[in-house]
Amino acid sequence: MNLLAFLCEAVLISLSGVMAPGPVTAVAIGKGSESPYAGALVSIGHGVVELPLMIALFYGFGYLLGFPYVTAVIGFLGGVVLIIMAVGMLRSINWVVVGPVQVFRSSVMCGVLLTIGNPYFFVWWVTVGASLILRSAGFGVSAFFVFAVCHWLCDFAWCYFLSTLSFRGGRFFGQSFQKIIFAVCGAFLLFVGGKFVADAAKVFMT
Repeated sequence: MNLLAFLCEAVLISLSGVMAPGPVTAVAIGKGSESPYAGALVSIGHGVVELPLMIALFYGFGYLLGFPYVTAVIGFLGGVVLIIMAVGMLRSINWVVVGPVQVFRSSVMCGVLLTIGNPYFFVWWVTVGASLILRSAGFGVSAFFVFAVCHWLCDFAWCYFLSTLSFRGGRFFGQSFQKIIFAVCGAFLLFVGGKFVADAAKVFMT
C-alpha cells in the first residue's frame, strides 16, 4: 500500500470516529447557536489535546493509558464537566432569548475540556488510532505528521459543518429551533456525563 492509499483509508476510518455522536459534536451543535465558527474553535481545542497525544503514542508512551485507574479518573472528571455543561444548557432553555451557555463560554476551552475528560477518546487512540499511527510510521516521520493533520482536518470540517448548520437553522427557524437544539444537546451531555461517572465508579468499586 502506498502513502496516498493509506491516507485515504485513514481519513475514512477517522471520519467514522469523528462523525459518531459525542460530547464534542454535541457542543459544536449547541454553540452553533452563537456563531457558525464555534465548531471550528471547538475542534481547535480538541486538537490542542489530540496532537500531543498522537505524538506521545508515536514515541511509545501509550502504555500509561492502559492502567484502568487512569481512564477511570479521566472519566469521572470528564463526567462532572459534562454534567455541569448539560445543566447550563438545559437551564438556558427557560430564557426568553436562548444565549450562550454560561459555563465554559470559550469554544476552544470547551474543546480542550471535553476531549481531556472523554475516556472513550483515549480508548479509541490506544486501539484504532495506535494502529493507524503505527502504519503511518512505516512511511516515515513526515508521513505521520501528514496523517495527524489529515485526521485533525476531519474533526475541523465536521465540527465546523455542524455549527454552521445549527447557526443557519436557528436563523431560519428562530428561537424554537434553538431551544430544541439546546434541549437535545443538553440531555445528551447529561446522559453521557452520567455514564462516564457511573463507569468510573464501577472501576473504583472493584
